[in-house]
Amino acid sequence: MSHPGFRRRLGGTVAAAGLLAAVLAGVGSAAPAGPVVPHRACSTPTAHHAACLALVDADARGKALSPSGLAAADLHPYQAADLQSAYDLPSDLLGARQTIAIVDAFDDPNAEADLAEYRRTNGLPACDADFPCFRKVNQRGERTPPPADAGWAVEISLDLDMASAACPNCQLLLVEADDTSTTSLAAAVDTAVALGADVVSNSYGANEYSTELAELAAHFDHPGTAIVASSGDSGFGVSVPAALSTVVAVGGTTLYQDSSSRGWGEQAWAGSGSGCSAYVTKPSWQKDRLCRKRTVADVAAVANPSTPVAVYDTYGSTGWIAVGGTSAAAPLVAGVIALAGNLDTAALPAYPYAHAAGLRDVTTGANGTCGGSYLCTATKGYDGPTGLGTPHGIGAF
Repeated sequence: MSHPGFRRRLGGTVAAAGLLAAVLAGVGSAAPAGPVVPHRACSTPTAHHAACLALVDADARGKALSPSGLAAADLHPYQAADLQSAYDLPSDLLGARQTIAIVDAFDDPNAEADLAEYRRTNGLPACDADFPCFRKVNQRGERTPPPADAGWAVEISLDLDMASAACPNCQLLLVEADDTSTTSLAAAVDTAVALGADVVSNSYGANEYSTELAELAAHFDHPGTAIVASSGDSGFGVSVPAALSTVVAVGGTTLYQDSSSRGWGEQAWAGSGSGCSAYVTKPSWQKDRLCRKRTVADVAAVANPSTPVAVYDTYGSTGWIAVGGTSAAAPLVAGVIALAGNLDTAALPAYPYAHAAGLRDVTTGANGTCGGSYLCTATKGYDGPTGLGTPHGIGAF
């Protein structure tokens, strides 16, 4: 059942939406004439060190893209109600017994306060004494935080906000790794599972390297716990941990409003990571023909910084900002998985491949050049940039 205060507080969503739109309307300059040029919140990845994948739209407004790729109306960053609408999420009804862990590097000293403001403005239930839905630990499960970092603080705010948007009734566990090394982040995943996480979201990536399986595979393999990772923000190409076959790899889309019965349309985002892993054996549940090894991605959600989501962050920023990247898509999908609450019977990431009818197929857009194949071009059925598609409710999970 949902948190008892949620339905009452949800009544304020319309007013909250108006408030947030007004706040964001005054941020930055007028919408740019061309594509948004975002800046990365974190440095670029290496083989053994991950970078967070948050992309900040400095103008705080982008252009919605029509299916033809032409600029349409000015767009304010998407709020929780927009995302719930776009993906048909039963957010007010489910998730009360689920815990979503957010794994990131370094500390965000303002994480709890910033999350409270996001939830208040979006009409989501407060994490208070009646509903203690937030806690923060380091990679050993202790309360002493690692050093703070402004770039990763943006990522942490994004992850917490997107998990909240999809699953407002879920518990949130923030696990902060000591640094950006893949081994520290992997240790944080183990801690998240040990502390009871049902879903673990990882919005970061490192370049693949030859010893990745020996160093990481066991840490991202916890039967009964869903582990989700962003596929990357640099277009065609694969990163880790998304490449691991025990992880739900989440690609990115451009999400826009249209005149369809759904009210929303999507196309593959040019930055969405995809392709063939260099080292990970192809799992039995993947049947695509051009990758002899693991193919990325599995599913997708909104990620284009030109169609951004609204985030509240006061450590790396000064309040409301507009953010994109597959860093937004991964915690959103983690929230959808938590809403489904099916982890006792669903073997993720294989489950969506047998239940693709619960996803919306994305058939337009591309993320690079690969001879025009499905590995970098959205097409009917499975493709690399968007996997099997985007959530249509919770049926695929």
